[in-house]
Amino acid sequence: MFTGIIQAVGTVRNIETRGEDKRFDLDSAALGMADVAAGDSICVNGVCLTVVDLTADGFITDISVETLACTTFAGLQAGARVNLEKSLKLDDRLSGHIVIGHVDGVGRITGIREAARSVQYNVEVPAPLKKYICKKGSVCLDGVSLTVNEVAATEFSINIIPHTLEMTIFPDYREGTAINIEVDIIARYLEGLMQT
Repeated sequence: MFTGIIQAVGTVRNIETRGEDKRFDLDSAALGMADVAAGDSICVNGVCLTVVDLTADGFITDISVETLACTTFAGLQAGARVNLEKSLKLDDRLSGHIVIGHVDGVGRITGIREAARSVQYNVEVPAPLKKYICKKGSVCLDGVSLTVNEVAATEFSINIIPHTLEMTIFPDYREGTAINIEVDIIARYLEGLMQT
């Protein structure tokens, strides 16, 4: 479990293809790895990944064919910057919202514009996920806990404040950039309860 508060930005150092899966070597020195061991979970661009091995300044993780199919990881290349967050401890503050690290779908940035000192991003959302996006609700984009500003027919908007711009990979985005979306888990559970 995570909070959606990014702790560091890392870099994809190397990608090795293993059959239909991939193995990623990530530089995560800025995250501080002294308290991380093999088997621990780290959220990378919103995806909960298992540390399979540690390096001097990062970690190795395996990406399954399923994860490649439903996230942006299939399109990542060596040199790409990624958002990083260690898993939540029970005595930590929950400054964002409850993030599981299970991506629900991939959206696309459709517009970027300055809005005072922040930057507004418009995100096209896959049709099956649209019902989970509500004005002033929570959404997780590439691992970042955010508040939805407005909702339109096929997209929604969020504003990124200067601190978040500095601490995440949002400045790397352009129109057309693919982005991992995790909807609010509470909405998912409510839907499940109502259906039963």
